Amino acid sequence: METESKDASKEILIRLARLQSDIDYLKKHIKDEDIFLSEEEEILLQESYENEKDGKLLSSKEARKELGI
Repeated sequence: METESKDASKEILIRLARLQSDIDYLKKHIKDEDIFLSEEEEILLQESYENEKDGKLLSSKEARKELGI
């Protein structure tokens, strides 16, 4: 039983090390411009919010129905 517990602990530590490695890789390769919206994206997002508020957006179900798919 103790051996199984040690094996499980070892496996958890290995997985944590892999996760940390993945996080380090992502932190190194994500650029600041990937985190923030461009000015155009901000405008489009605001327009989307306004369209939603005004009831101008279709659900995906409604869109498929209109497109006949």
